[in-house]
Amino acid sequence: MKIRKLEPHLINQIAAGEVVERPASVIKELVENALDAGATQITVQLRDGGRSLIAVTDNGLGMGREDLELAVERHATSKLPDSDLFNIQTLGFRGEALPSIGSVSRLHITSRSQDAEEAWCLKVEGSEKKGIIPAAHPQGTHIEVKDLFYATPARLKFLKTPQTELSHAVDLLNRLAMSHSSVAFKLLADQRTVFAYKSCETLNERLTQVMGQEFTDNALPLEMSRGDIHLSGFISLPTFNRANAIHQYLFVRGRAVKDKLLHGAIRAAYQDFLASDRYPLLALFLDLPSEDVDVNVHPAKNEVRFRDSGLIRGTIVSALKQALAGASHKTSTTISQAAVYAFRPEPLRQPSLSSGYMPQASRPSYTSLQEAPSPLLDDAPLETPPLGFAKAQLHETYIVSQTEQGMILVDQHAAHERLVYERLKAEKGHVQRQPLLIPEVVELSEEEQKRLNEVREDLASFGLIIEPFGEKAFLVREIPALLGELNIKGLLTDLADELKELGDTLSLKEQLAEVLSTSACHNSVRAGRRLSIEEMNALLRQMEQTPYSGQCNHGRPTYVELTRVDMEKLFGRR
Repeated sequence: MKIRKLEPHLINQIAAGEVVERPASVIKELVENALDAGATQITVQLRDGGRSLIAVTDNGLGMGREDLELAVERHATSKLPDSDLFNIQTLGFRGEALPSIGSVSRLHITSRSQDAEEAWCLKVEGSEKKGIIPAAHPQGTHIEVKDLFYATPARLKFLKTPQTELSHAVDLLNRLAMSHSSVAFKLLADQRTVFAYKSCETLNERLTQVMGQEFTDNALPLEMSRGDIHLSGFISLPTFNRANAIHQYLFVRGRAVKDKLLHGAIRAAYQDFLASDRYPLLALFLDLPSEDVDVNVHPAKNEVRFRDSGLIRGTIVSALKQALAGASHKTSTTISQAAVYAFRPEPLRQPSLSSGYMPQASRPSYTSLQEAPSPLLDDAPLETPPLGFAKAQLHETYIVSQTEQGMILVDQHAAHERLVYERLKAEKGHVQRQPLLIPEVVELSEEEQKRLNEVREDLASFGLIIEPFGEKAFLVREIPALLGELNIKGLLTDLADELKELGDTLSLKEQLAEVLSTSACHNSVRAGRRLSIEEMNALLRQMEQTPYSGQCNHGRPTYVELTRVDMEKLFGRR
């Protein structure tokens, strides 16, 4: 077969295969064009999830007749004025979007430029231009994409249900709205308003519109600069998390991106606080010189390539950890709200005499509350520390403490686990070791032994001294003194399992942090251990002085707080 040049309409359809994956892909191109045109109001209308109709209306600069005719030609753009591919100041410039869309749909564009006396309308159907005619339209552009993929019916079978396609569109527009908080966005689907975001003066306002008040209440502000690199945004407290990463919004130079490097940095920053199957909510905005990032490596423009990826990763990890450290022992408000709901009253059952219940006449009466034998009713000191003073221990697992404005309930195992972990981290390289009078031999599988042998020197820096003993065993000579008495075999097998699960997803340093977490868990105060009031108060004071003590190493809260207002609500006083 001889080589031949492809027909223009076929070239456009091939390009459409890269750019137009689904209705959300079309919306992305059209809305980004509107933003690049300086629009302050953008309305998107959909029918059948975008299959029948996608309409985008903006109040941007608009186009005159000549620009409109060129806009639907391949490789024509107004966004690359100096032909410098590495100095891109707009959201996109590939010059293939409109002709690609026009090759697989019925494309109608009506636009009026600033100060022009009339608007112009151009129609393209299946790559065929229908001519340009005068039209009536205010300044800005209105684009309709009808019957998507009618010219390539084989693509239609890949579309999902209208509701699924709508959800993709909502996610896309939410990301664009976050990165352009001063622009008003409106989305209508089948004549129903999905959302209407007013223009905002601050990012915090826009995030509240998009992610909800609950996120705003449980988010930490973040800002860091390293040279020309600037990172800002909001990240959730570790105790406010989700089962997937769909609520992680990342932006580079104003573009929404989905980048493995950035997601890996987020996981590394939160690894001390969340289990591997839980994810924080966040919105991060990374700004850096255009020459340090290539934003045009992907046809859909949702991936980037950094000149110094290590520097970017380090900046993100440091910034997130710094913000989390500033949260101290704070935990999310949703925990308290859930506790209030859990305390909803239930009808009391009248117990029988055989159960030991004392009839009213037989029970001792108390003439005043002060006589009631309950430590919770003691008066608190005038100056109460943040986590209050311990009053009782429930089920030998939970510490009850009275605070200035209410009470808290502490999970003693989770809280102590965090304290031990932070102390182990702080003492790395200077850990006080406890030699075993009789070294313990721990038999392991060949694979487990190999994994631990690879990190033996690093384990020594944390005070755990092991050495090979035969083919399938280790001799444990010393352990960190902080860990005290423990199940050494259980610790080593857990460490080996942890290293296997992490695999190559984290660096060795990050894997060892997970190993530390396992060690801390082995030595923390277990549920079921009775504590004195002095021991409980000592735990509370350590929590106040220890960073990240509001959650254990797996992202679970270490305590729940109920304010006086919460308690008044429980009893109908509010």
